[in-house]
Amino acid sequence: MQILNVILRAVVFSAGLAIVISTLLSAVRTFVVPRSENVVITRIVFRVVLFLFQLRVRRLKTYRERDRLMAFFSPVALLCLPVVWLTLVTIGYTGIFWALGVRPVYDAFLLSGSSLLTLGFAPVDGLMQMLISFSEATLGLILVALLISYLPTMFTAFTERETAVSMLEIRAGAPPNAAEMILRMHRIKGLQYLTEEWVKWEKWFVDLEQTHTSLIPLVFFRSPHVGQSWVVAAGTVLDAASITASTIDKPRDAHAELCIRAGYLALRNIVDFFQLPHNDNPHPGDPISVSRAEYDTVYDQLVAAGVPVKPDREQAWRDFAGWRVNYDRVLLILAGLTMAPDAPWSGDRAIREMPAVFSRSRTNSYN
Repeated sequence: MQILNVILRAVVFSAGLAIVISTLLSAVRTFVVPRSENVVITRIVFRVVLFLFQLRVRRLKTYRERDRLMAFFSPVALLCLPVVWLTLVTIGYTGIFWALGVRPVYDAFLLSGSSLLTLGFAPVDGLMQMLISFSEATLGLILVALLISYLPTMFTAFTERETAVSMLEIRAGAPPNAAEMILRMHRIKGLQYLTEEWVKWEKWFVDLEQTHTSLIPLVFFRSPHVGQSWVVAAGTVLDAASITASTIDKPRDAHAELCIRAGYLALRNIVDFFQLPHNDNPHPGDPISVSRAEYDTVYDQLVAAGVPVKPDREQAWRDFAGWRVNYDRVLLILAGLTMAPDAPWSGDRAIREMPAVFSRSRTNSYN
């Protein structure tokens, strides 16, 4: 009987220690490791919170109402994370204290909660329990400190992202439109100044990739104004650069092409975290979501405004499609994932798929 009791205490101690270590690693991988990590506890929390939000979203009729509600999704999920972590730590240390002789389970739980929250109302018995209690209090402070230090970094990245999104409305209208961006630049400053825009947005895409693959909740942080979206902004700039590279009759602008490459690489890397299928190496002749008729409408708008366009419309269309295919699917996936507003060539044709990030399997195949 004594042997069974020792074995039971060892098993409970090991289980409690495993819970504590797993929780600590989850926090470190979520908040500290500077790369996208698919963490079990984090994805479960976001999955549950998303499910609860979707129950309500389905009942809302207007986009404004859905947008207002979903603006709370990522912040609420973030605030739930430390609560879940602290709860798991409490459970883990409850098992550890029980294995060290604190009886009954209620007293072990009381001591664990008192230690974690540094309340100190539950007495400890012996040096070992005191050391364990101190370690739990320290761990609780570390978890809270991680969240506190994480939020300023995330909101700094959010502010920088949204500054560019808001400025795009000045240049491309609301909702932003690739053709409108080119037409306004043609009327106000001249097409040669588009090069400055491509350089700025190339850096924006690089920053976007760095922040949105290491600070994944940023993907779901919505713009302050209804109708704005970082996904729509990205699509508008990429389409404008693609039209410039394929259709505008002027010397080749390498910065436009580099902007496109920076953009589709950023969007692909973000989509990869959510494990939604897409083609990493599409063929220029693969179909895209933009129809020839839609492209011809833009072509005619440019001609009517006096923008110099390449005379071979057929080749210009093929060149545009060859650029667009690089980011077409990932753009529409992100538009659906973030519930982006309707906008030409992006939010109005979003692909709505549930991300596989909440499952253990990971795939990047595309048929």
